[in-house]
Amino acid sequence: MYLSILDYSIIILYLILVVSIAYYYKKFASKDLETFFLGGKNLPWYLAGLSMVATTFAADTPLAVTELVAESGVSGNWLWWNMLVGGMLTTFFFADLWRRSGVLTELEFVEFRYSGKAAAFLRGFKAIYLGVFINTLVIAWVNLALVSILSVFFDLTYTQILGIVAVSMIFAALTASMGGLKSVVVTDAIQFFIALAGAILLAVFVLNSEKIGGAKGLVEKLPASAFKFFPDIQFGDIKSSAQTLGITLGSFFAYGLIQWWASWYPGAEPGGGGYVAQRMMSAKDEKNSVFATLFFQIAHYAIRPWPWILVALASLVLYPELAVADKKLGYIMAIRDFMPSGLKGLLLVSLFAAYMSTISTQLNWGASFIVNDLYKRFLKPESTFKNKEEAQKKYIAISRITTLVIVLIGLIVTTKIETISGVWKFLLETGAGLGLVLILRWFWHRINAWSEITAIISPFFFYTIAKYGLNMEFPDGYFFTVGLTTLSWIIVSLLTKPDEEQTTKIFLERVNPGGFWPAKYNQSNQSKFTFKLLAWFSGIIFTYSSLFLTGKIIFGFWNEALIWLSVALIGLIILVYSVKRIFD
Repeated sequence: MYLSILDYSIIILYLILVVSIAYYYKKFASKDLETFFLGGKNLPWYLAGLSMVATTFAADTPLAVTELVAESGVSGNWLWWNMLVGGMLTTFFFADLWRRSGVLTELEFVEFRYSGKAAAFLRGFKAIYLGVFINTLVIAWVNLALVSILSVFFDLTYTQILGIVAVSMIFAALTASMGGLKSVVVTDAIQFFIALAGAILLAVFVLNSEKIGGAKGLVEKLPASAFKFFPDIQFGDIKSSAQTLGITLGSFFAYGLIQWWASWYPGAEPGGGGYVAQRMMSAKDEKNSVFATLFFQIAHYAIRPWPWILVALASLVLYPELAVADKKLGYIMAIRDFMPSGLKGLLLVSLFAAYMSTISTQLNWGASFIVNDLYKRFLKPESTFKNKEEAQKKYIAISRITTLVIVLIGLIVTTKIETISGVWKFLLETGAGLGLVLILRWFWHRINAWSEITAIISPFFFYTIAKYGLNMEFPDGYFFTVGLTTLSWIIVSLLTKPDEEQTTKIFLERVNPGGFWPAKYNQSNQSKFTFKLLAWFSGIIFTYSSLFLTGKIIFGFWNEALIWLSVALIGLIILVYSVKRIFD
């Protein structure tokens, strides 16, 4: 047992705060489904944006970064840094469209965009597939991270630790179902600052310890390859070590040029989706939706990573005895060994806050699919009730029950999976090729429900063939799946009929996305396209440059820092100019 009374007091105060916020918003959340799942569609950009950032910081995130750094140095983070390209695309080309669509959930959009029985089937199928299957997988890997954290701090059996995780999930479910999305978002904002402060404090204490000797000492104690921001691209198979870090040419193409648009992945869906789309739709207007998503991209990629990376690098020096599979625990051990009483409790609160933020969001988001897109749409439509008030009251009650059911399923799934990275890889491989459909469905009239159904199912088929039939590993198996999945949905799109004219007309009149539509729909207004394209590129340049600038300053590489500062300023100037023209 490594915690003091002060540490426990901080944890208890945090729990009281979370319950108080949920209780405060209970009456507001009970009005109807829109207030429960979208916070009344009136969130300012900073709340919606902070909520996105907080949700992406789960308890597993610093552990995953520590593992990546242990395997491939700083450059190992390109496994997730590459997703900024798709994130910025979502910011400037889709955030306003999602808000303008006026739908309650991402799945309600399916029948808004597509027509016929295929659209109804797709909506119901995705409600179960995303709301239960994918959602509980995400919950399970977040739970596994909490198990790792608790195992370092407490001398408990696996069953006892799982019991604590169960109580934590139930607590998250009760608060999320009490206050709805509004309480989740407000709590997220507080959790973000707690988590960021905790990560920074840990990095300061670890770096300034005698064993490290500051950033300069860290640089002296590790090989230069560990501090490279870009991986060495090598031909043929390679094996990473402390002296030789790099990726194959195939992996570079997969991560840098294909994954951001081709793969569906929770939190980084091409074109927006999941809790990101939920926050975009909850913003008070289109401008707030875009600004919220822009803030999310900058904070997620440029502001938050370095405290994690610094502790991850330091853990390689502090805990060289850890096996490769356990390197991620170095982050938690650093909290245990270097944080004083009180601050240790704060760090645990920051990790628990990260856990709560993600779990609360997943529960609220998953329940929205089950209730709005399955129960309300197919089992108990609003027309079967005496009046709207009775219907909304029933739907809210079912939403709260559904939240608890998802908790139970999530706990069961937690006991069945062994590694977090295994779930990540599975989701990336089985979502390969779907991304482009999710992008083009806004702009191309040939995309229909059958296109999306094909793109969802095909990766499972081709992934199985690649892995078990042809013994293909990443990235070869990934290219195989992306290529054949893309070919499959294109063929299906061209062989099936476009959606009914009336459905398409309503979609285009409300959303006005521009794109490739027959002339009869009059979708020629694309005057902002050039500025959106400019904002996309400049946003990427500014964010990456800010990320690299911070790292160069920390490590004292001043000449390189000056270069990245110049690039960041150029990117910022162009970004500000472009955004102003978009909203003129």
